[in-house]
Order: sequence, then C-alpha cells, then structure tokens
Amino acid sequence: MTDNQKIHPVVHDPEAPPNIPLVPRGSSRSDQPDGGAVIIPKYAPLPPPRKRRSCCCKCLCWTFFLIFLILIILGILTAVFFLVFQPKIPNYSVDRMRITQFNLTNDMNLDASFNVNITAHNPNKKIGIYYENGSHISVWYIGTQLCNGSLPKFYQGHRNTTVLNLILTGQTQNATDLLQSLQTQQQTGSIPLNLIADVPVRLKVGSLKLMKWEFKARCALDVDSLRADNTISIRSSKCKYRFTL
Repeated sequence: MTDNQKIHPVVHDPEAPPNIPLVPRGSSRSDQPDGGAVIIPKYAPLPPPRKRRSCCCKCLCWTFFLIFLILIILGILTAVFFLVFQPKIPNYSVDRMRITQFNLTNDMNLDASFNVNITAHNPNKKIGIYYENGSHISVWYIGTQLCNGSLPKFYQGHRNTTVLNLILTGQTQNATDLLQSLQTQQQTGSIPLNLIADVPVRLKVGSLKLMKWEFKARCALDVDSLRADNTISIRSSKCKYRFTL
C-alpha cells in the first residue's frame, strides 16, 4: 500500500431506516409474502353489452310501418279512382215552392204544407247514385221548423237529371209570435228560409255498389211571401253540398 492511496471510512447515520430491498435479487414477485408488493392482475377487457330491443318496441315499429303502408295504398287507390272515374258532386236546385196550407188553428198552432219542386242533376259519366230510404228534408224560418218530408227511393243514372215533386207538412206549437214576425217580414217582400236535406246514398261505380254515404244539402232561400194557396217567388237560392260517411 502506497502513501498516495487513502482509505475513506463510510459514515453511517444511525437514525436512517435500513435500506432493505423490497424484492431480493434472484427471487420472483410471486415468492413474496403477503406483506410484500401488491400485484394487480391484468384482465382482458369485457365486450360491450349488446343492445336488446324489447318485444313492445318491435311491435310498435311494425304497427307504424303497417299504418304507413296502408296509407300509401289508400292514396294510390284514391288517385287511380279519381283519374279513371273523375267523380263530381251532384247538384240540386229548388225551382218552385207553393203553399197549400198555412193557417193558425184554434190552439194557436200553425199548420203548414209546402209543395216543393227540386231538380237533381248527376254530372258523372261513370258513377250512378242510389237514393236510399231514411232521407229527411225540412224547411226552417229563423230557427223554427215549418214543415218536413222525405225523398223517394230511386236510382239516378249517369248524366241524368230528375225533377222531384215533394210534399212537406208540419205543425208549429204556439206560433203567435212566429206569425207576427212573418207578417213584418212579408211587408218588406223578403223572407229568409232554409231548406235542409240529409239523404243516405250509395254510389255505383261500374258494376260495384259502394258503401252508404250521407249526402247533406243546405240551401238558403229568399222568398217574397208565405201565404196559403200562393205560389212563392224564389228571389235567390244558394246551396252547399257535402258527403260524409
């Protein structure tokens, strides 16, 4: 040993914790006791959960699909029907009205009887009209029904015009105030009347007889007078029509 070689002593701190390795050399982690290092095992990731559609959701989707399909089919059939048959609403006109009875009884009731001529025109080339039983026609004056009746049962062919002669009768209870109002209106020479008709009909398309429809007509009339044994002069007539199931 030479003079230049020096030995430095290792200074040991008595308060420092012992430097003990967690895993001794040459040993594996699985050999360590429970007090050793915690090892977290590695697992394979779980597959994402599958989306499950309930039976109710499937039924609802199928229901909407079927409704949509039915609407498309009905739309196609309706378009074909209009293109092939070209349906038109029949029109009607009140041509003549005559009062055969319009007098006040001893019980202050009003007995009325009207003779009405109505012209019905079917403008369709390929559609016929069956007028069924159960129709109702009435004449009103300011919310009071004066008389009523019905249409006969008949068939109207293609492009046919039919003149109907109808007899409408009725009785109004306690008609004193009604007659006073009518007398005032007759002085002006303008009396408003409403003719209302509800008629069940069936359409004949080719050889096929379709379902029953309700044909509704509303006619606003302006006449000059309401007197017994008098032909009424119809000053104006405006009618509206519509079909309902």
